[in-house]
Amino acid sequence: MADRNVYLERVYDEVRDRGGGEPPGARFLVDRLWPRGVGKADMEGVRWVREAAPSSELRTWFGHDPERFREFAERYRAELDSRPEALSPILDAARRGPVTLLYAAKDVEHNHAVVLRDHLEGLLPGAGGN
Repeated sequence: MADRNVYLERVYDEVRDRGGGEPPGARFLVDRLWPRGVGKADMEGVRWVREAAPSSELRTWFGHDPERFREFAERYRAELDSRPEALSPILDAARRGPVTLLYAAKDVEHNHAVVLRDHLEGLLPGAGGN
Protein backbone atom coordinates (compact mmCIF):
# COMPACT_ATOMS: atom_id res chain seq x y z
CA MET A 1 0.00 0.00 0.00
CA ALA A 2 1.69 3.17 -1.20
CA ASP A 3 -0.13 5.53 1.16
CA ARG A 4 0.54 3.49 4.30
CA ASN A 5 0.86 5.66 7.40
CA VAL A 6 1.41 2.92 10.00
CA TYR A 7 4.57 0.83 9.71
CA LEU A 8 5.75 -2.26 11.59
CA GLU A 9 9.20 -3.21 12.76
CA ARG A 10 10.52 -5.85 15.13
CA VAL A 11 12.02 -4.11 18.11
CA TYR A 12 15.16 -6.25 17.84
CA ASP A 13 15.69 -5.14 14.23
CA GLU A 14 15.17 -1.50 15.20
CA VAL A 15 17.78 -1.71 17.98
CA ARG A 16 20.28 -3.65 15.86
CA ASP A 17 19.92 -1.43 12.78
CA ARG A 18 19.95 1.88 14.65
CA GLY A 19 22.83 3.16 12.51
CA GLY A 20 20.92 2.39 9.31
CA GLY A 21 18.31 5.07 9.91
CA GLU A 22 15.26 5.37 12.06
CA PRO A 23 11.92 3.86 11.06
CA PRO A 24 9.41 6.45 9.84
CA GLY A 25 7.72 8.89 12.19
CA ALA A 26 6.84 8.53 15.84
CA ARG A 27 7.75 5.13 17.30
CA PHE A 28 5.57 3.16 19.69
CA LEU A 29 6.35 -0.08 21.49
CA VAL A 30 3.03 -1.95 21.46
CA ASP A 31 3.88 -5.06 23.51
CA ARG A 32 2.32 -5.68 26.92
CA LEU A 33 5.68 -6.90 28.28
CA TRP A 34 9.02 -5.14 27.87
CA PRO A 35 11.09 -6.98 25.21
CA ARG A 36 13.65 -9.37 26.65
CA GLY A 37 17.24 -8.18 26.34
CA VAL A 38 16.37 -4.63 25.28
CA GLY A 39 17.57 -1.83 27.52
CA LYS A 40 15.62 1.35 28.15
CA ALA A 41 18.51 3.34 26.62
CA ASP A 42 18.07 1.35 23.39
CA MET A 43 14.52 2.65 23.16
CA GLU A 44 15.18 6.36 23.49
CA GLY A 45 12.42 8.33 21.78
CA VAL A 46 10.04 5.35 21.78
CA ARG A 47 6.75 5.60 23.65
CA TRP A 48 5.57 2.40 25.31
CA VAL A 49 1.81 1.99 24.84
CA ARG A 50 1.23 -1.33 26.57
CA GLU A 51 -2.52 -0.63 26.85
CA ALA A 52 -2.77 -1.10 23.06
CA ALA A 53 -1.49 -4.69 23.36
CA PRO A 54 -3.80 -7.68 23.71
CA SER A 55 -4.85 -8.65 27.21
CA SER A 56 -2.64 -11.13 29.02
CA GLU A 57 -5.43 -13.70 28.80
CA LEU A 58 -5.79 -13.33 25.03
CA ARG A 59 -2.03 -13.32 24.49
CA THR A 60 -1.69 -16.52 26.53
CA TRP A 61 -4.58 -18.18 24.67
CA PHE A 62 -3.07 -17.30 21.28
CA GLY A 63 0.38 -18.59 22.20
CA HIS A 64 1.73 -17.43 18.79
CA ASP A 65 -0.06 -20.36 17.13
CA PRO A 66 -0.67 -19.46 13.46
CA GLU A 67 -3.68 -21.83 13.44
CA ARG A 68 -5.36 -19.55 16.01
CA PHE A 69 -4.43 -16.27 14.32
CA ARG A 70 -7.78 -15.58 12.61
CA GLU A 71 -9.75 -16.02 15.84
CA PHE A 72 -7.07 -14.15 17.79
CA ALA A 73 -7.40 -11.20 15.39
CA GLU A 74 -11.19 -11.11 15.87
CA ARG A 75 -10.89 -11.23 19.66
CA TYR A 76 -8.13 -8.62 19.68
CA ARG A 77 -10.15 -6.23 17.49
CA ALA A 78 -13.06 -6.63 19.93
CA GLU A 79 -10.70 -5.71 22.79
CA LEU A 80 -9.48 -2.67 20.87
CA ASP A 81 -13.06 -1.58 20.17
CA SER A 82 -13.87 -1.85 23.88
CA ARG A 83 -10.99 0.47 24.90
CA PRO A 84 -10.49 3.07 22.17
CA GLU A 85 -8.64 5.39 24.56
CA ALA A 86 -5.68 2.98 24.46
CA LEU A 87 -5.16 3.89 20.80
CA SER A 88 -5.34 7.68 21.25
CA PRO A 89 -1.58 8.37 21.44
CA ILE A 90 -0.90 6.35 18.30
CA LEU A 91 -3.88 7.70 16.36
CA ASP A 92 -3.03 11.29 17.30
CA ALA A 93 0.51 10.82 16.00
CA ALA A 94 -0.68 8.98 12.86
CA ARG A 95 -2.99 11.87 11.98
CA ARG A 96 0.08 14.13 11.90
CA GLY A 97 2.37 11.78 9.99
CA PRO A 98 3.75 8.26 9.78
CA VAL A 99 4.15 6.07 12.86
CA THR A 100 6.06 2.86 13.45
CA LEU A 101 4.76 0.13 15.74
CA LEU A 102 7.54 -1.85 17.40
CA TYR A 103 6.89 -5.41 18.57
CA ALA A 104 9.00 -8.35 19.74
CA ALA A 105 7.25 -11.38 18.21
CA LYS A 106 9.38 -13.59 15.96
CA ASP A 107 6.58 -14.34 13.50
CA VAL A 108 6.24 -11.22 11.35
CA GLU A 109 2.92 -12.32 9.79
CA HIS A 110 0.97 -13.73 12.74
CA ASN A 111 1.25 -11.24 15.58
CA HIS A 112 -0.78 -8.58 17.32
CA ALA A 113 1.07 -5.68 15.68
CA VAL A 114 -0.22 -6.76 12.25
CA VAL A 115 -3.79 -6.68 13.57
CA LEU A 116 -3.19 -3.38 15.36
CA ARG A 117 -1.72 -1.75 12.23
CA ASP A 118 -4.69 -2.79 10.12
CA HIS A 119 -7.14 -1.66 12.82
CA LEU A 120 -5.46 1.74 13.12
CA GLU A 121 -5.38 2.26 9.37
CA GLY A 122 -9.10 1.56 9.26
CA LEU A 123 -9.65 4.35 11.80
CA LEU A 124 -7.58 6.95 9.96
CA PRO A 125 -9.13 9.44 7.51
CA GLY A 126 -8.78 8.38 3.90
CA ALA A 127 -8.60 4.71 4.83
CA GLY A 128 -12.33 4.12 5.01
CA GLY A 129 -12.33 5.03 8.70
CA ASN A 130 -13.37 8.21 10.53
